[in-house]
Amino acid sequence: MIPDEQRGRIRRLFFAEHWKVGTIATELGVHHDTVELAIEPRRFVNRGLCSSATLLDAYLPFVAQTLEQYPRLRATRLFEMIRDRGYKGSVYAVRRHAASPTRPS
Repeated sequence: MIPDEQRGRIRRLFFAEHWKVGTIATELGVHHDTVELAIEPRRFVNRGLCSSATLLDAYLPFVAQTLEQYPRLRATRLFEMIRDRGYKGSVYAVRRHAASPTRPS
């Protein structure tokens, strides 16, 4: 268990002074895992619970229908098809979606 005073000092050095974890650990004579526990990075980043709309969402019904009809269609060609329909996103999003084993429809 980390004392509250030390936790506060670690957090101040990390967030306010922008020290690196290893530097803080060396300065305070603690293990780097102790510093990471005091910082609690998971408290601030929890992307698993967040869902955000993507530029591709509006085109997913068309993508699903096209891939159902032509399952061997390349993602690059699919990208060109939806780009002609107004898609402003990246080809990489289309590739990720086409390659995912469980594509949502």
